[in-house]
Amino acid sequence: MVKTLISVDPKKAPWEQETPLHNRWHPDIPPVASVKEGEKFLSIRHRYIFAAADLTHILAAPFSSGVECVDWTGGQIKNNDSSDDVKNVDLSQVHYLSGPITVEGAQPGDLLKVEFLNLGALDDDEWGFTGTFAKENGGGFLTDHFPKATKACWDIDGIYCSSNHRRSHILKNLSRHIPGVKFAGLIHPGLIGTAPSEELLKMWNEREATLVAEEGTDAEKTLCGCLATRPLA
Repeated sequence: MVKTLISVDPKKAPWEQETPLHNRWHPDIPPVASVKEGEKFLSIRHRYIFAAADLTHILAAPFSSGVECVDWTGGQIKNNDSSDDVKNVDLSQVHYLSGPITVEGAQPGDLLKVEFLNLGALDDDEWGFTGTFAKENGGGFLTDHFPKATKACWDIDGIYCSSNHRRSHILKNLSRHIPGVKFAGLIHPGLIGTAPSEELLKMWNEREATLVAEEGTDAEKTLCGCLATRPLA
């Protein structure tokens, strides 16, 4: 039997979902589901990103369950021909996670092994996108060469991504954004991890605060000073 542990509606914003989503690793965020060690997950992702916190060691199981996820921007990027949504994307609220999922009996410091049994797009939502941020919003290491926002939408057919327009059989073989391109788009988990303990969170914050304080000085250890826009995370 297959059950859905966490479901999402891609037409709704992250804060409108029936099961709340979050976008940070923090011990005070309450779990939205729980599993026993050995339960099996049939993981379903949405639009090039899958993310969930506090998963379980995969052993044998009498049933499978699904975890559905929104894309990393929370649905800000649309399946259309304008790159304005990339240009104006709100990067202060991204990287949405499905979870946390409590593993019954797990304790801080335990090793959790996760095996992905199936990754794919949600039914009737088989598309993804690639793009470049605008220099003034997001930027990147090559922003001087590519300062403007761009976007290409891709249709997902099995493991393949193509720029074909699938809304009409007549247009099936015509290119949409990047002419004649098809590639094996190996779907990846995006972000996945475990929520930190209070002690570990304090350690993280102290480490990051030191790095931020060093920016612009001879002691700087990161490349943040080379970017047009400083990373938010």
